[in-house]
Order: sequence, then C-alpha cells, then structure tokens
Amino acid sequence: MRRADRLFQIIQILRRTRRPVTADAIAAELETSRRSVYRDVADLMAQRVPIRGEAGVGYVLDGGFDLPPLMLTPDEIEAAVLGAQWVARRADPQLARAAQDLVAKIAAAVPANLRPHVLEPSVGVPPRTSKADVLDMPGVRSAIHGSRKMHIRYADESGSQTERVIWPFVVAYMEDVRLLVGWCELRADFRSFRTDRIAEAQVLDARYPERAAVLRARWLKQKQDQWRPKAAAAT
Repeated sequence: MRRADRLFQIIQILRRTRRPVTADAIAAELETSRRSVYRDVADLMAQRVPIRGEAGVGYVLDGGFDLPPLMLTPDEIEAAVLGAQWVARRADPQLARAAQDLVAKIAAAVPANLRPHVLEPSVGVPPRTSKADVLDMPGVRSAIHGSRKMHIRYADESGSQTERVIWPFVVAYMEDVRLLVGWCELRADFRSFRTDRIAEAQVLDARYPERAAVLRARWLKQKQDQWRPKAAAAT
C-alpha cells in the first residue's frame, strides 16, 4: 500500500468510531508495523489533522474534520451500490427511491474510470417480493426520530389480535420479513412485531421518555446477554 493511501486509510479507520483506536489495531488492519503507524499519525498531526491520543492508549479523530466525500475506492463504491440495491429491493417505496437516487448521484460524481463500478457492479441482490403491510413507513421512521409512541393492533401466529401501545425505536429488515421493534407497554418488555401482522397502526402525539438510541442500546445488550449463555453451552 502506498504511504498516501495508508494515511488516508488511517483517517478512515478513526472516522468509524468515537472510541480510541490503538496503534496495534490500526497496524493489523493495514498490515503494517506499529512503528509505521506511530510515524504516520505523527505526520497527520503535523498536517493539522485533529487526531488526539498517544501511543499505548489509542487515537481519536475530533469532530468537524472531513475529507472530500467522494474520494472512494472501487471496493467502497461497490459496497455502497450493494447496500443501495438491497434497500431498493427490500425497503418501502420512499427509501427505495432514495437508494436509486443515491446510486445515480454516486455515478454522476465519481471519476469516469470508476463509473463502471457503479453502473456495472460485480455484486448484486436478487429480486424479492415483499409481503404487504399497512404501515406508513415514512410515518414510522418519523415517530422513531421524534420518540413518539404508536398504537397498534397486532395478530399473532394463530390470528389472535391484541391492542398495544409501543415505543418504536428501530425497523429491522430480515431476509423475508421486516420487524418493528419497540418497548411494549402491555408486556413491559421489548418486543418485535412482524409488520405484515400489524392490522392497524397509529402514531400518537405522546412521546416516550427515552431517546430511541438509548432503547436500541438496551435492547441490543439484552439480546447479547441472552445469547452468551447459549454460546457458552455450545462450547
């Protein structure tokens, strides 16, 4: 890897996370030595790239620093196109159009030699027919961003229906279905609801007391805690 590319990649690695990244971790990803990472980070700091940290602790890239947004590698372009294809074929119409627009903008902005990676990518997503549901997905996303409660009428596998008030915080796209995940006031716990089984849904004016990001973090931790005993038993 050329040194200029390595400097760029160090910035990219630091941009991925808000936590300190050690020189060892950077060196392992770039397949170089820790000494080279120390030297490269020192050079970046000398060029006024706002990196904080020190050897043995880790490095953090301060907010407010950015690079030209479309300095993309061929692999980054194909990753973006693959993700956009997946969204275009599995998400709701509004997000699907946004994904198609994203690909068109990338194709218009990248240099001509990289355009085939956008228009003729080597990766692809097979078509899929989504199961119909009654959810207004733009409205659901707005409710999540605004921490607003929802009232739903939900049918289980047997067809029995219950009415619930939930605190939605994420829409999870699975291979065959999508799930609306939230805190269920009826069960006083996290629940996942298949969107094709939601018979009615209404976004309420009432807001729930926690941010969606906080609920997502608690839900993920709960899932991880539930998974660990099973993983330990299997070893």
